[in-house]
Amino acid sequence: MSLLDVIGVEFKYHGQPEPALKNINFKVKQGDFISIIGANGSGKSTLAKLLNVLLKPNKGDILVEEINTKEKEKIWDIRKNVGMVFQNPDNQIVATMVEDDVAFGLENIAIPSAEIRKRVDHALKLVNLDGYESHETHKLSGGQKQRLAIAGIIAMEPSCIVLDEPTAMLDPQGRKEVIDTIKFLNKEKGITIILITHFMEEATVADRVYVMNEGEIKLQGSPTEIFREIDYLRSINLDVPVVVEVANGLKKEGINIPDILTIDGLVDALC
Repeated sequence: MSLLDVIGVEFKYHGQPEPALKNINFKVKQGDFISIIGANGSGKSTLAKLLNVLLKPNKGDILVEEINTKEKEKIWDIRKNVGMVFQNPDNQIVATMVEDDVAFGLENIAIPSAEIRKRVDHALKLVNLDGYESHETHKLSGGQKQRLAIAGIIAMEPSCIVLDEPTAMLDPQGRKEVIDTIKFLNKEKGITIILITHFMEEATVADRVYVMNEGEIKLQGSPTEIFREIDYLRSINLDVPVVVEVANGLKKEGINIPDILTIDGLVDALC
């Protein structure tokens, strides 16, 4: 059974002449790590909002553990299974103290106090913020704030976390902290990840990549398969990772190396 099943989905914003999404189809299984890339206006964020029932499709269906997102009475069940992390953590942090912020969602669904304490401690440990329980949220770094936002979602115990460009506002260190956290949650804890990003290097850590343009999924495959399509990616205003660019240039010069996605992989191949 699929965790998420997106079937022939179309979405059009009121007053807009063209749909923001057209004929979107894909499945997500428990434990998958999927990345969705595309230029601004390609439909990535609209798709993220549909997965979390912030929007509903005009055509087609989205099933979350076989529950249709169009079923109004099931919205909170769906959101418990599919957590959402937004681009700006300040829009998601609601409390002045770290532990209070993680507990906020749990308190709203009347989880018992002892269970809240357990989940808060567990979530903060998973994002490497244990010891920060009494810290003021406004004094955290950008990367710490985003990890706090992720902790708040983890505490709700979702099957899947959708992250909509979570590193867009962070410096390189903050981006690394967040991506390392996401990778850990997926590989070590089995949480399904859907990462929407415009940083191509981040997409390389996923198991599968979907490329969006003009509201449609134009390419899908493993990161290696996707980043072979350098000319097409450039044609839709996407960069390719610098390492991929270097490796491709070396191949053109007659150096026989395999497809490379990481700096370590490039060093190993050259050595």
